[in-house]
Amino acid sequence: MAMDNRSGILGLVSPSYGASDPGMNVPLTSNPGLSQLSPYLNFDPSYLQTSQPEFIALEGQPQKRGRFELAFSQIGGSCLIGAGLGGGQGLYRGLMETAAAGHTGKIRRTQLLNYMMKRGSASANTLGVVAFMYSGLGWLIYYLRGSHEDHYNTAAAATMTGMLYKSTAGLKKCAAGGLVGLGLSALVVAFTSRDKLKDQYAAHRY
Repeated sequence: MAMDNRSGILGLVSPSYGASDPGMNVPLTSNPGLSQLSPYLNFDPSYLQTSQPEFIALEGQPQKRGRFELAFSQIGGSCLIGAGLGGGQGLYRGLMETAAAGHTGKIRRTQLLNYMMKRGSASANTLGVVAFMYSGLGWLIYYLRGSHEDHYNTAAAATMTGMLYKSTAGLKKCAAGGLVGLGLSALVVAFTSRDKLKDQYAAHRY
């Protein structure tokens, strides 16, 4: 007769868990060659797909945001950047002007706030208008061409934005504005798509 490995106090049985207990020999793999199973959920983690997008898109819609959706963040970001740059410029000029005028105390603080608010609001308004024109023209070009991930859209929208913004200042300044927009868009495209451009250059070279 096999001896019972269980012992107890006052007749109470206390089980002994060990490697020899057949109930503890639970396999951690479903079949040979498969990855380790979870002892809690009892499924193979290799069947899980980890390359799914982090958001749910509507059926038939593109996985990336279009120019119309990006317009809101572009306009808002441009306004914030303009307010920050203009506020810094206004603060610097205010410090110089109030020091030259000999203002101190509350008068100087009030003048500094006036300089910052005036320059900040002007710069935010300027960059916001430029971003609004760029976003609108970019969406119009995308609608006409039907191509979203095309760098020609960015370059054309930036060039037309510069020309439109300077259109009331004469033909020369209008052309200069278009060149500035084209140059800035070329820099942005070169920076954001540098890896893709390198691959294209290597493919054409070899």
